[in-house]
Amino acid sequence: MKITVIGTGYVGLVSGTCLAEVGNDVLCLDVDPAKIKILEDGGMPIFEPGLQEMVRRNVAAGRLHFTTDVARAAHFGTIMFIAVGTPPGEDGSADMQYVISAARSIGKHMTDYKVVVDKSTVPVGTADAVRAAIHDELAQRQISIPFSVVSNPEFLKEGAAIDDFMKPDRIVVGCDDEQAALNMRALYAPFQRNHDRLIVMDIRSAELTKYAANAMLATRISFMNELANLAEKLGADIENVRRGIGSDPRIGYDFLYAGAGYGGSCFPKDVKALIKTAAVDAGIDLKVLTAVEAANDAQKHVLGSKIKAHFGDNLAGKHFALWGLSFKANTDDMREATSREVIKDLITAGATVTAYDPVAMAEAKHCFPNEPKLSYAESQTAALDDADALVIVTEWKEFRSPDFTTLKAKLKTPLIFDGRNLYDPKLVRELGFKYMAIGR
Repeated sequence: MKITVIGTGYVGLVSGTCLAEVGNDVLCLDVDPAKIKILEDGGMPIFEPGLQEMVRRNVAAGRLHFTTDVARAAHFGTIMFIAVGTPPGEDGSADMQYVISAARSIGKHMTDYKVVVDKSTVPVGTADAVRAAIHDELAQRQISIPFSVVSNPEFLKEGAAIDDFMKPDRIVVGCDDEQAALNMRALYAPFQRNHDRLIVMDIRSAELTKYAANAMLATRISFMNELANLAEKLGADIENVRRGIGSDPRIGYDFLYAGAGYGGSCFPKDVKALIKTAAVDAGIDLKVLTAVEAANDAQKHVLGSKIKAHFGDNLAGKHFALWGLSFKANTDDMREATSREVIKDLITAGATVTAYDPVAMAEAKHCFPNEPKLSYAESQTAALDDADALVIVTEWKEFRSPDFTTLKAKLKTPLIFDGRNLYDPKLVRELGFKYMAIGR
């Protein structure tokens, strides 16, 4: 199949590359010439494990191409994926200007039947707006060309996006005509050879499914974080509670880990957008999700509060080592990352910080330009120099089993504030550390 993917961010680049991997001829369009130049030179504008190698392999095989030429992209694919950003607006709603612009570009240049696929996370009703934009462009050209609009939300986890695409647990397709459904079944056939994972439904249900999934996962996280805060006050251990409730098959263990709050490009944005959609389009106040968002915003400041409770509100003269900047492991994404709030809390209170992250330090320098109280170390051990305490914010694997003897020798005081509950409290305390985790 010939496929066009509009947008080369996490979703677009991973989707296009994985589709090329199974033999499709894929053209990825981006209006940012710098990003396309990086890709054409064999570089990578984002960090995603395994992606660079897969991109290079498929470019070499002649199945994956990149362009800034909108007309070429519109003519190329029978299936046209829209995978552009939908950043939150000032009111929390999803900004749809890039999606509609992509749809108009398709309508302006298309010459034959297209299946236009909304891959971006978009509010309910977006397919109608995309269809209207294409119709409008065709009307201006005074021609009639058949096309279908499909909702095919992505369920990719940053850090595991390739596996999620190549081995999906479900493929949601929202469409209202049989021809589009047949095209989508053919497209995804290589990814579901052992059993059918494709779920076909109406378009609006597919659009809502993506928001509902992320909102449910965010709810589990905030629920456990609130329970962790309660467990601390009651003298309970949230890890024991997690194992106790996770063993119930109706609940399960996934997304039950307490921590310092969720971040990234999806959960915060999608929770906000769903709350806004419900209020504006349906007149409904989503009380549970409003509480989920408020709980998460507060949780990002728990580490800062613990540190100030120990050292006092004035942290002038104090220096902290911080392990982890990205919002989660295996990505360099710092959008809505807890580390941003922790660093702000410490610096605002007068402290200095030396941070280390395996891949996100370049991104951090964009987030904190010219910040004199924030420096970066070349290794997690180097970050410990002259630090009054260690603050752990991201659950990178290399942080899970450090040399505690070296750690204790490097720190001015053997003190760890762990926002991801990486260590056994009993073991660490027996080694002579004061250990402050979440709910433990």
